Amino acid sequence: MHYGGDYNPEQWSEDVWAEDVRLMRTAGVTLVTVNVFSWSVIQPRESIFEWEWLDRVLELLHENEISVDLATGTASPPPWVSERYPGVLPQDDGGATLWPGSRQHYAPTSPDYRRLAATLVTELAARYHDHPAVVMWHVNNELGCHTPWDYSDNASAAFGRWLEARYQSIEALNKAWNTVFWSQRYADFSQVLPPRKAPSFHNPGAVLDFKRFSSDALLELFIMERDIIRAAGATQPITTNLMGPFPPGDYWKWAAEMDVVSNDAYPDPNDPEAFRSLAFASDLMRGLKPDKPWLLMEQSTNAVQWRPSNARKQPGVMAAWSIQSVSRGADGVLFFQWRQSRAGAEKFHSAMLPHAGPETRVFREITALGDDLRSLPKLGIGSRARAALVFDWDNLWAIGDEALPAQLDYNEIVQRWYNAFHRQHIGVDIVNPRSDLSGYDVVVAPLLYLVSDQSAAHLSAFVEGGGHLLVSAFTDVVDETDAFRPGGYLRTLGGTFGVRVEEYDALVLPGTDGPGFRSATLDSPAGPLVGTFLVDEIHAVTADVLGRFTDGPIPGAPAFTANRFGSGVGYYLATIPDDAGMTSVVRWVAEQAGVGAEFSGLPELVEASRRDQHVFFINHGATDVWLDIPTSDAVNVGVERVYLGPQEWTWLHRP
Repeated sequence: MHYGGDYNPEQWSEDVWAEDVRLMRTAGVTLVTVNVFSWSVIQPRESIFEWEWLDRVLELLHENEISVDLATGTASPPPWVSERYPGVLPQDDGGATLWPGSRQHYAPTSPDYRRLAATLVTELAARYHDHPAVVMWHVNNELGCHTPWDYSDNASAAFGRWLEARYQSIEALNKAWNTVFWSQRYADFSQVLPPRKAPSFHNPGAVLDFKRFSSDALLELFIMERDIIRAAGATQPITTNLMGPFPPGDYWKWAAEMDVVSNDAYPDPNDPEAFRSLAFASDLMRGLKPDKPWLLMEQSTNAVQWRPSNARKQPGVMAAWSIQSVSRGADGVLFFQWRQSRAGAEKFHSAMLPHAGPETRVFREITALGDDLRSLPKLGIGSRARAALVFDWDNLWAIGDEALPAQLDYNEIVQRWYNAFHRQHIGVDIVNPRSDLSGYDVVVAPLLYLVSDQSAAHLSAFVEGGGHLLVSAFTDVVDETDAFRPGGYLRTLGGTFGVRVEEYDALVLPGTDGPGFRSATLDSPAGPLVGTFLVDEIHAVTADVLGRFTDGPIPGAPAFTANRFGSGVGYYLATIPDDAGMTSVVRWVAEQAGVGAEFSGLPELVEASRRDQHVFFINHGATDVWLDIPTSDAVNVGVERVYLGPQEWTWLHRP
C-alpha cells in the first residue's frame, strides 16, 4: 500500500531536505512524486540541462527507503520556451492567446512543444531509467486540466488531419455532419476549423468530433512520453493522473494505454454529498481497469485554495475519504503535496506538512493514517458487483450540445443515478456501453442519447441473455455522428424495450422560472414518481405498461414500461425522475433482478464496500452508530456488533 504525495524539494534549500525525509519516515511515507513542475530548474536554457540537484534528491530518498514516482516535468514549460517558440501557446475559441505566468500554457498539438517535451523526457529517461529509487513513471500532470480545448492554428491543422484519418474522404465527412445545412459543405479537410466563436449554433457533429479529437490529442502526449521512457529501457509502470469523470478526456480510451490508473480527487468538504461523488470517482477508476488496483495520486489533507470558499476538512474526514478509496480498489493514498508552499498560487493549498509544522492536527492525522495503512491486511484487486451503471464520454460530449430539447448535465444526472445505488448500499460497477456485461444482473444506462450500432447490439445481447436493463428519457436518439437514423427515434433499441417514441416535450428546468409544466408525476410499481427535465411520448408495442403519467403535458400516456426480450427485461422510464424517484426505481428494478444490499439496515450515512474478502464500513455522519453485521462464514455464524464514531471506519473479514 503506497503512501505519500507530491514532493517539490526544488522549492526549498537543501538543509530542509533532511528534515523532510526524517518527517516522511515519521509519517509512514513510502512513495513520493518528484519533478512534476521542475522543467525550468532542470533545463534553464534550451541547450543546458542541470541534473545534479535531482541526483541528490533521489539518492537521499533511496537511502531512507522512500520510493519515487518520477514525473517527466512536461506540464509547465519554462519561460524560454514561449519566448523562443511563441507558437506553443494555446488559444481560446475567441482567438485570445493563453499566456505564460500560470501553468499548462502549451497547445497539445504544437510541433515545437512536442519536440521540446520529447527532448526533455529522452534525457530524463536515459539518466534515470534504472535508478533504484524509481518505482513508477508519471507522465505530464493532469493532462487537459486547464487547456482541454485548444483552438489555435496548430489545433486546426491537426484537427483536419484527424478528420481525414477518421472519414477518409471529405464526402464522407459532409454526409456525416449534414453540411448542406446552413451552407457548410466543405471541399477539403483544410477548410474545417475548430468550433471557434461563431454567430450562432455550431454543427453538433463537428463539435462532437472536435471533442473526440481533443481527447485524442492529449492522449497522444501521454503515448509519446510513455514510448520514449520504454525505449530508454525503463521497466517500471507508467501512469498519468486522471481527474475522475473529467469531461475533456475519454478515460476508457486512455486507460487502455496506461499500466496503472491513477486519480486526483478534490471533493468539497462543504458539500454534504461529497463522499458520494468521491465514491463515484473511485468506482470509475476501478472500472477503467477492473483487473488491476489503481492509485489515489492526489487529494488534499485539508483545505484547497481554488474555490470561492475553501473549507477545511473536519477531523477524521481526510482519513475516512482516504480509506473509502482503498475500499474501492486503490492500492495507494497520496496527497498534493508533502510540504506546504511558502509562496505562489498554491500557498494556501494544504499539505501533509503544514506551515505550522509537525505539531498540528493535520500532521497527527496523516501520521495516524500511515500507521493504519500499514496495519491493513493484504487486499485483493476488488470485487465485481451485480449491478452496473453506464458512463460514456461520447454521450457526455453530445449531451452538452446547446440545440437540444432541454439543457442537460450528463455528469450530474449520471452521478445522481449512482447516488441512488449508493444511499441504498447496493454495490455498483461503472461500465461503458461496450464493456463485458455478462456477469451483471441489472444495468442502468442514463441519458443514452447517442448509441452506436455496436453499443446497441451489446446492450440488447445483455437483455436477451437474462439481464435487466433500465434506461430513462432521451435514449437511442442519434447515431455515433450525432445524426438521426431513418425513421425517427429509438431505432436500434426499440425491439429491446418494446416501445415506440413519437416525440419529446421539455419541462421547466429545475431551479428556474418560466411558463409551462415544472414536473410530470407518474404512478409506478416503485411508487409515485416525479419526472423532471423531459417527457417522452411513447407507445407500447410489445411492452407492458407499468405506469402512466398522472399530470404534466401528457396525462394518461405510458410513462414506465417493461418488455420481456429473450430471457431478460428492458425497462423504459419516459422521464428523468428526481432523487427520491431515482432511489425508488433503482430499488424496485434491482429487486426484480434479485439484487439488493449486501448488508441491510445500515444508516444512510454509513458506507459499506466490499473488496474481495474484506468489507469496509465508514461512518460519514456526525453521530455515533452501532452496526449489527451478520457473520456467515463456516467458522462463525451470528451477528457482530460494531461501534463507529463520526468519520470513523473499520474493516471486517467476510469471505
